[in-house]
Amino acid sequence: MMLIEQTTVPTAALPLERFKEHLRLGTGFADDGGQDALLEALLRAAIGAIEGRTGKVLLARGFTWTVMAWRDTGRQALPVAPVTAITELRVLDRQGGVTVMSPETYQLVRDTHRPRLGATATLLPQIPLGGQAEVDFQAGFGAAWAAVPADLAQAVFLLAAHYHEHRHEAALGEGGMPFGVMALLERWRTVRVLGGAAT
Repeated sequence: MMLIEQTTVPTAALPLERFKEHLRLGTGFADDGGQDALLEALLRAAIGAIEGRTGKVLLARGFTWTVMAWRDTGRQALPVAPVTAITELRVLDRQGGVTVMSPETYQLVRDTHRPRLGATATLLPQIPLGGQAEVDFQAGFGAAWAAVPADLAQAVFLLAAHYHEHRHEAALGEGGMPFGVMALLERWRTVRVLGGAAT
């Protein structure tokens, strides 16, 4: 399996000004934007770390997921959540021939933690031996930062601030995320059973 991010989070969607307020930067001074590139990089790093830990996509963007075989022939758990739309499903044979499947043959089964690609009839399209399926989908809580759940947004600020505080150190030495960040993420973590197979 392979997951490729097809679009990135636009800079305008990042809560840069709110992060500056969180850090209490520039109080009583004019903001010349001199640290904006660093703060943007810290926010992106924190978002990536939190998405990796929870399997939740914070800001909306597109993905392509490649799979060699379905774990369940009638439904397949998708690798991240929340998924808002499946835009295309393609089946490729071993010679590279592509068949775009009709949207009438599959559906998105919405779920906060484990959305699924489901067959509308009995079975998902068969993946030929040596072939693969590619699923294009849109995922994320929303396009604007206001759509991100408050606890996840706070976890991003805390982790980005942690990165900011330790930015000059070669190694943090603490090993892993701060406890406060982990506590905020706990309810969003998905317990993976059988790699997404039906349970």
